[in-house]
Amino acid sequence: MPASSAQARLPGATSLLSIGQVLARLTPEFPDLTPSKLRFLEEQGLVSPARTESGYRKFDSGDLDRLRLILSMQRDHYLPLKVIRAYLDDLDSGLSPVLPGGGAPGPSILVIARRYTRDDLLREAGASSTLLHDAVTASIIVPAEHYGDDALKVLRALVDLQRSGIEPRHLRGFRGAAERELGLIESALVPLARRKDASSRAKAAEMAVEIAGQLEVIRGSLIRSALGRLTK
Repeated sequence: MPASSAQARLPGATSLLSIGQVLARLTPEFPDLTPSKLRFLEEQGLVSPARTESGYRKFDSGDLDRLRLILSMQRDHYLPLKVIRAYLDDLDSGLSPVLPGGGAPGPSILVIARRYTRDDLLREAGASSTLLHDAVTASIIVPAEHYGDDALKVLRALVDLQRSGIEPRHLRGFRGAAERELGLIESALVPLARRKDASSRAKAAEMAVEIAGQLEVIRGSLIRSALGRLTK
């Protein structure tokens, strides 16, 4: 949304949110969200909150949905900001773009961010409590009071793998591999991590998502290549 439109909606608004209120709404879903990241997304032109006469940012429900969409695309699909920006531009133009990398058209993706209790998670995944316990023990799923869609996807995958005789204990090495990838990402971010300003921290968070996405591409390619040799 253009900045001029954001300014125009401010007068008479009764349900605008401050940065603190936005964080209170979104951090349960996105624990890594910070004021500096919100400002960084604004600087990149992805969201345009209204401004009071004193210069304070004010977000409406549309901004909140837009932020949830952006953060979900980063977290769940590892998409870089330039791809997300192009996707949002298409949405703003009235188009119905397909989510980069596969998925449903834009508006439907706003139905994200459900939170699941333990019982909800087991029911939605069709999993036993023993399987969830084993997944937690194997460090595949992090125990929590409420779980997100990512945990649901993982538990559903574990249900399917269990039918093939693959149990969570067989996947313990995945945690080690993930930690090694994290080490690569941290090494790449050292120059930015040495800077203490908010902009550098936000840029580091964005780069981390992009690098993780590229590593996933390579991992997937290696697995597909190995499968090709297996079936020859």
